[in-house]
Amino acid sequence: MHMNTPSRRTIRLTRRGRLVLIATGAVVAGTAVAVPLLSAGGDEATKPTSLVIPEGWRTGQVYAAVDKALELPAGTTRKSLTKARLKLPSDADGNPEGYLFPATYPLTDSTTPQQLLSAMVDTANKKFNGAPVAAGAQRNAMNVYQAVTIASIVQAEAATKADMGKVARVVFNRLERGMPLQMDSTLNYALNRSTLRTTESDTRIESPYNSYQRMGLPPTPIDNPGEDAMRAAINPTPGDWLYFVTVKPGDTRFTSDYAEHRRNVAEFNRNQPSGSPTAG
Repeated sequence: MHMNTPSRRTIRLTRRGRLVLIATGAVVAGTAVAVPLLSAGGDEATKPTSLVIPEGWRTGQVYAAVDKALELPAGTTRKSLTKARLKLPSDADGNPEGYLFPATYPLTDSTTPQQLLSAMVDTANKKFNGAPVAAGAQRNAMNVYQAVTIASIVQAEAATKADMGKVARVVFNRLERGMPLQMDSTLNYALNRSTLRTTESDTRIESPYNSYQRMGLPPTPIDNPGEDAMRAAINPTPGDWLYFVTVKPGDTRFTSDYAEHRRNVAEFNRNQPSGSPTAG
């Protein structure tokens, strides 16, 4: 298939909008949705605490947070997956990535990892399986699981809520044109990291999550998206954009013109402190 995409060595085509979140400290924000959680008995007089799962956390981060909140040995929550009997879609093949819904979950002395994971997945199913999401996915010629996967990319890449619809449109436009997504967020997922630095060698790794080399969507979501990202995934903003870069906090620029994108990236690089990683 002919690719109307400039050489990967020339420039990285997308820049993770998470730059703004990191710069402003907004990464810690989570959705303030209280989710009822059944306890397995015990002292009901115990004052419960809460566990906040922020939008965009990966499953590994969620597992570690549950272990810490419940004062369990590291790895306990991950090992409890087989016991949790999570109600995941068949496409997930048992992988809960994308379905550990970001919200505030109450805890008691008797709360178990299985209960927490089940509450997260049940909440995701309620949010994602309703008529609006199903209809929106169908309208965009995809199923709900694919919509969650796109939402996870939007969650990772968009600098602000206002940018989410545009990032989703870039994803759709690239898919429709037979272009690789070339999203740094998918590489970061493959490499189990969170960074703004992407090297040429990174783009050559063998992974189904390498969207520089592989066509189409990654095989699973790359994080657990919130409702705003999901809305953007099923209702992308109209536009012809193919590229975007966060030039500075609050200034993410979208364009369909590669030359203009290169100029935007050059401006981004000029704004970086001496010694900071640059796009390219």
